[in-house]
Amino acid sequence: MKKIIIIDGGPRKNFNTALMLQKFAEGATSVSSEVEVKTVRLYGLDYKGCMSCMACKIKGRASNVCKFKDALTPVLEEIAQADGLVLGSPIYFGDVTGQMRTFLERLAFPWLSYNDYSMTAPKRMPVVLLETMNGTPERNNSQGYGSMEYCIRTALGEPERLIAYNTYQVKNYDNFELAGFSEEVKRKYRDEHWEQDLQAAYDAGKRMAEKIL
Repeated sequence: MKKIIIIDGGPRKNFNTALMLQKFAEGATSVSSEVEVKTVRLYGLDYKGCMSCMACKIKGRASNVCKFKDALTPVLEEIAQADGLVLGSPIYFGDVTGQMRTFLERLAFPWLSYNDYSMTAPKRMPVVLLETMNGTPERNNSQGYGSMEYCIRTALGEPERLIAYNTYQVKNYDNFELAGFSEEVKRKYRDEHWEQDLQAAYDAGKRMAEKIL
């Protein structure tokens, strides 16, 4: 059995990021019954960022999996043994959510060696980085996964990127102070692109499953 871990860094269980990750999972499991997909919602876990305990750097006992114990510990241990990894987050203020950034600290810091500054994960695997955002392709301030993308690329392998632009922030714009947006324009964009975005996520799931089998 091959295992893909999906990390959902978004706060809403049934909105843009979650729906695209669900489609990814459907695509991956459509390939073979030998592919298992597990989704972890970061907003449902009680955890902290790197505590600078340096337990992963102790001489003779160095580890490339975080040693700090909390609700994130079993997730990080599962990722270390997984065959594929998917990270999904909405873009807030040009960056991934705080929960995703905090998770990435715990994931990536143990990979870093201060002896030679190499980055070594427990195993290399295919990775997908998914972003959903309010910005358009022509106008957005997204830094995506930022410097962490370098860590992922170096330690795990070249990631595939999926981006859904100009997504709905709410279901009914009339109920919120969002006059800076034209719901008509956003609806038109969504009608033209959202199903394509979902299909792209589904297809990416199939590609990852095929890679790891």
